[in-house]
Amino acid sequence: MSQDFDADVAIIGYGPTGVIGALTLARQGASVVAFERDRDIYPRARAVTVNDWTMRIFQSLGIDERIQKVIDPQRMLRWVTYGGHEVMRIEHPPSTLGVTPRFYNIYQPTMEAELRAATEEYDNRLTVEYGAEVTGLDQDATGVTIRTTDAVTGQTRTFRTRYAIGADGGSSRTRGWIGSALAGDTVDTLWIVIDCAVQRWWPDRDVLTFWTDSKRPVVDIALSGGHHRWEIPLMHGESEADFPTDAEVWPLLEAIGVTDADVHIHRYAFYHHHVRMADTWRNGRVFLAGDAAHLMPPWAGAGMQTGMRDAHNLGWKLGRVLSGMLPEQWLDTYEAERRPNAQFYTDLAVQLGHVIKQEATPAEVEAMNMVPEGLVTPHEPPLIAPPTLAAGWIRGETGDASIIGRMVPQPIVGDTTGRMTRLDDLLGDRFVLLGDDVDPATLLTSEEKTAWDALGARYVAVRPRNAHTQAAEDLVDLGDIVRPWLRRYGVRAVAVRPDRFVAADDVHGLAVPAC
Repeated sequence: MSQDFDADVAIIGYGPTGVIGALTLARQGASVVAFERDRDIYPRARAVTVNDWTMRIFQSLGIDERIQKVIDPQRMLRWVTYGGHEVMRIEHPPSTLGVTPRFYNIYQPTMEAELRAATEEYDNRLTVEYGAEVTGLDQDATGVTIRTTDAVTGQTRTFRTRYAIGADGGSSRTRGWIGSALAGDTVDTLWIVIDCAVQRWWPDRDVLTFWTDSKRPVVDIALSGGHHRWEIPLMHGESEADFPTDAEVWPLLEAIGVTDADVHIHRYAFYHHHVRMADTWRNGRVFLAGDAAHLMPPWAGAGMQTGMRDAHNLGWKLGRVLSGMLPEQWLDTYEAERRPNAQFYTDLAVQLGHVIKQEATPAEVEAMNMVPEGLVTPHEPPLIAPPTLAAGWIRGETGDASIIGRMVPQPIVGDTTGRMTRLDDLLGDRFVLLGDDVDPATLLTSEEKTAWDALGARYVAVRPRNAHTQAAEDLVDLGDIVRPWLRRYGVRAVAVRPDRFVAADDVHGLAVPAC
């Protein structure tokens, strides 16, 4: 790193989005300086869940096992009326992405502490400036200049980095500094969020329940570590001033059958739902991620996770750009890939909100529960279905019958030496071409192989378990998962990105996609 720079990348905001960005970049060998205004982790639980996609990201960062120790499996979701009528339910089938459950319940302060602790392994190239409020940002052709003020001493400092990521939340200053406007709406209704410590178990406490009602819908969520949360809208005419102490909060819980024998109120807070998105996520060398780029209602449980996915997507690309492995135009794929996904979860959250608030018509509810016929890809409710890319660094059409943009499943596979473990652990942090009992390199032209070689790609034949391996790079499909998955879409080989999304196949052409 040039002496002109204090670090390769500055990260403004060190919540879950900022931490995942820092970890992803540090693992790529980039140097990072992060700025966090608050010295302590925000004590109230905000996000309540992570799913198997997020856990696969944690696996790629080497932190999934430590995170699993502080989170709990989630059994299912249900939408019920106060009268006991079940409007809709989503059972969680086994995951295809390398973990057993599709969803986990979390207690965000505890999980966030584990995320930050995991960064200590990289203290030689990751510095966190706690208590430092970023008060200014300028950029030029070669880098970004950041000005900070210590919240306690008032000391001002200046830092110089090659790039910057604004992960500074919904009230992001970074967004304003890059000239990005936040479009959308804020819902007028004020909600109270009540976080409690469990005193005793009650029936179906572990089922994430949405109590549907046109006036007082309730979100009822088991959190990890013996915590539980209710989210309840205030009625017309009610305000924060009506709930000065726990005594005024208890009637809200008692109305749904919860007593002080069940829980102890830990803390409570108030918030509005937002449906907003920044009109651009990048200006030159400065990017937005997480709530700085998009704000969504909580009904899909995807707000925090969408931010972490932003940071991972940007991090693995930016790290490779900094190392010279990828050209800078790769950074143009960040918003192209992440914006559609953020919009998908925002729209889904709005749709699910209509159900819980009894604003959805019977026909709309029926449509949400309907299972389409004649699909190539087995149908799963959008909330739990494996992720897909709709645009970005991919080649070929997407859709039900296409493998392009899908995330490769992650079963237990074997290698030529007999080692048996999860697929990602054997693929490594690489671009990989996978072939169905064929060396995918043999399907490439010399020009195509030269282009993949320049990306450091591996060429892996996935062999059946009842056959010999033929080359050192071969893997064995022990559970007969990967090869049937390829055949479902009529392909012999696919090109898989480091984030495990399929970028190309032999049907649409295995040439390196254009940026």
